[in-house]
Amino acid sequence: MAESCLLYYITDRTAFAADEATRRLLEKIAEAARAGVDYIQLREKDLPTRELESLARDAARVIAQLRTETRELRTALLINSRTDVALATGADGLHLRSDDISPQEVRAIWNKCGACTPGRESPLRASLIGVSCHTPEEVRQAEKNGASFAVFAPVFEKKDTPSTRPAGLAALKQACEAKIPVLALGGITLANAHSCLEAGAAGIAAIRLFQENDIEHVVRNLRQLNR
Repeated sequence: MAESCLLYYITDRTAFAADEATRRLLEKIAEAARAGVDYIQLREKDLPTRELESLARDAARVIAQLRTETRELRTALLINSRTDVALATGADGLHLRSDDISPQEVRAIWNKCGACTPGRESPLRASLIGVSCHTPEEVRQAEKNGASFAVFAPVFEKKDTPSTRPAGLAALKQACEAKIPVLALGGITLANAHSCLEAGAAGIAAIRLFQENDIEHVVRNLRQLNR
């Protein structure tokens, strides 16, 4: 079992009423950062580029402000798939789909963009790239391609997609043999999270577990699983 459980909140603004979705989502991002969530992935895939960039800038500002108030805060903001938006908004990193470009290609883009501005480093953390994986083989490929960590899903059956076959704990355990951290995602609850950590997961990734509950309570309970 990992010594420290990594926690990864994946956003979904569509769960909120349309007229207050942006405000509520930014409030949840702030709540997650204050509670000590390690990573927050902005995953609003349906948004047009301009709107996604605006939301990402607002999210980055929220986290930056909290960092000035609490210097110990280490929450990192990752943008789903969009390298251009991550670069433009000063995000901390990127999360890639399983069929996306490779982490190596992303770093090449970052390095090229950094070279375009002499004396200035890229705002992105060059080592922070997560990759979605659905099989142990994909996790091994993500490791080979230089990913910082993998998110393995779905571990358990999800209520909203019962037709999707869960990978199960045995497959998760096999995936966790990789040398990069593997986070468990899919149907994760406070009741079954411990079994994921026992299988070797370095942490827990979730949408509803964080977004539909008091995040401080969730974080406290998940951290206690390692004790």
